[in-house]
Amino acid sequence: QVQLVESGGGWVQPGGSLRLECAASGGTFSSYAMGWFRQGAGKEREFVATIPATGKATHYANSVLGRFTLSRDNGKNTGYLQMNSLKPEDTAVYYCAADSRAMTSPDEYDFWGQGAQVTVSS
Repeated sequence: QVQLVESGGGWVQPGGSLRLECAASGGTFSSYAMGWFRQGAGKEREFVATIPATGKATHYANSVLGRFTLSRDNGKNTGYLQMNSLKPEDTAVYYCAADSRAMTSPDEYDFWGQGAQVTVSS
């Protein structure tokens, strides 16, 4: 089984940038697809982006398309979510997840990190 740990969250002003990292251990990271999800206060967990094990054909939610970029370095067992032009509505706890396929539903993922808080405010 793979263990996931997110880092890089924090506070940023609107229009700013943050990069989240998802470090994997205990499994063969290169064989897992990775997804990112977020959950705002009082809201359901929602899809942000996903990337297959190969690193190709990345898929994004419409709300972050053009602003967020998901990538991975299988040699470092790490995934990266670069977030630019951040908006207050991006405020949430961000979670990385891993499973065999790159899916958009959180129910499809078996392995999860603990989450990283991202706060966008002035």
